[in-house]
Amino acid sequence: MMDEVERKIIRSLNQNARKSFREVAKEVGVSVTSVINRVKKFEKSGIIKGYIPVVDPQIIGLKLTAIIALRISKGNLLETQRRIAEDSRIVSVYDITGEWDSMVLGYFRDRDDLNEFIKNLLSKENIDRSVTHVVLNVVKEEKGIQI
Repeated sequence: MMDEVERKIIRSLNQNARKSFREVAKEVGVSVTSVINRVKKFEKSGIIKGYIPVVDPQIIGLKLTAIIALRISKGNLLETQRRIAEDSRIVSVYDITGEWDSMVLGYFRDRDDLNEFIKNLLSKENIDRSVTHVVLNVVKEEKGIQI
């Protein structure tokens, strides 16, 4: 369990992971040493897995977001999901409950790029069926987990 100071440190880093430890300490109301020690603890325990830039897919030419539901043949789920995850256009692959076996989130240049991906996907062994949803508008998309 995290205490309130640790939650505040995570919230501060979620706003801007490039803040100095001094800025975080001032914002949270603790010493710089306390922030450094807690962040190191977060990194060592896997609470913080890394630091990456948040890139806007639209600006780099990935204008289409798609959510794809997949039905995958029994016994080949993880292998098939891992193969799909290797595609650089795919940002998330989820193993889910319910009517579908997997949900895939991807960013594509345009309809032709998405069409090529889907046709290629459906030609693969173990993919029984898919339903593709094109995202029209993003209402909320959090990159950091709010605690």
